[in-house]
Order: sequence, then structure tokens, then C-alpha cells
Amino acid sequence: MKILKIFLLGGTKESTGIIKYIKKNYNSFILTTTTTEYGSKLAKEAGSDKTTAKPLLKNEIINILKNSNFNIIIDATHPFATHITKTAIEVSQICKIPYIRFERPPLNLNKINNSNVYLVNSFEDAGRLIEKKFNQLNVLHFAGANTMEDILKYVPSEKFYPRILKIKSSLEKCEKLKIDPHHIIPMKGTSTVQENIELIEKIDNGLIITKESGEIGGIKAKIKAANEKNIPIIIIKRPKIKKLNKKNIVYNFKQLKEKLYAETGI
Repeated sequence: MKILKIFLLGGTKESTGIIKYIKKNYNSFILTTTTTEYGSKLAKEAGSDKTTAKPLLKNEIINILKNSNFNIIIDATHPFATHITKTAIEVSQICKIPYIRFERPPLNLNKINNSNVYLVNSFEDAGRLIEKKFNQLNVLHFAGANTMEDILKYVPSEKFYPRILKIKSSLEKCEKLKIDPHHIIPMKGTSTVQENIELIEKIDNGLIITKESGEIGGIKAKIKAANEKNIPIIIIKRPKIKKLNKKNIVYNFKQLKEKLYAETGI
């Protein structure tokens, strides 16, 4: 039986789901790349045959692909990880290996109460909006450690409360940005509506910043919590990637199965 050999760009819930799905339904070998030890651990637990736990440069990915006979690249990175998606597309073209983008569906804001929602195009735009309109409020930052600096150009650190994974790199960023350690909220996966409400009540007089990361990223629960407490929630829109062909995007396992067969015959 032909082996489906997958180079998987992971680090998301989707990627662990893909690993489990592939292992259940295919004779396969999966190498999963993640940027953290935590992501690598989750990939191994899901069944990935091999993992890496550091950001890979373009040339490093090319070397891995040229020295192994992978027959597909699956990109299951976060919708906001645009750099790695662009790199993966370029690498697939250089190495002549088919590319599939497994993307979480966007949330349809028209189907929920969005009266407290403010949509912006970037984190700097979010910071400017806070400075102009909400400068008296505390800021619950639900958008990861790598985006904190853009907000803190406009928001005093004493009003800033980031919810992050308590890993070395994130804590070092907080220290560099002079964020009060008592303001750091440990992240333990996606929060429920009630958990978000409790955080809002704990911070008091606040607002939420988050990414448009789809329902799987917990955005609906954040909006519901914001509505319950009647506070603003600023949502950064997903960036658009010009090089990403819509024909290469799948949103569920049925579409993934069809695309895998079309690209590999397996």
C-alpha cells in the first residue's frame, strides 16, 4: 500500500485533528513542524511520527523536503501566521510538492449579536482606537504574546492584562515590555463564556482585544461574554494572503480527503 507522507505545518487544534484523522484513515508518515515544545508535545500525543519544535527558515524547510520523499504539504497554521503560509506556498512551488491549506472557517458575525464589536485591520489600529475612544478602560489582550507590543504603543502597561501561554519566550516578552507579572493571565486552552465573564469581572472596567480566529479559536464565547457584561470587544480581521489560491483551501475532513486524492491519488 502506498504511504501518504505528509509535511504538516502545525501548532493549532486543526493540526492535531488532522494527525488523528490521517492516522486513522491512511497508511501514513507525518512530520509535524511547530514553533514550541508545547505544540510539539501535542502533535506527538496526537500520533505524529516525527516533530520539530522550533521556527524553521525557508531554506531549512527546502532541505528537509529535498532529502525526503514527502508527497504533500498541509498547512494548518493559524490564520494570522501569514509569514509561514507565504513561505509554505513558495517552498511547495520550489520543491514541486502539492500544497493544501486547511483553514478554520471564519465566524459569520451577522448571525450573532455584534453590537459591542469593533472590527479593525491591524493591532496598531486597535491600539489607536483604544487611545482615542477607550483610554479609561483596562485591556484584556486575548491575542497572543507576539502582538502585545503593537498595542502597548498606545496603551499604558498598567492597564494591560495579557492572556498568554506561560512559556519562557512569552514571559520574556512581558518582562521586556515591563508588564506587571500580576497582570499576566495563564492561558489553558480555549475559554468558555463563563470563564471569559469571570476574567472580565476580575479586571473590572475593561475591554477585550482578540483575533478573528474562527469559532474554534473561541471568538464566539468572547463576544457572548462581552455582550453579557456590555463591554467593547475589538476584533482584528484576518489578513489576506495574495499568493494563497482559493482552490488549495479546505475547511473540513471531507474536503481534505477529496483534495488529498486529487493531489496524490491516495
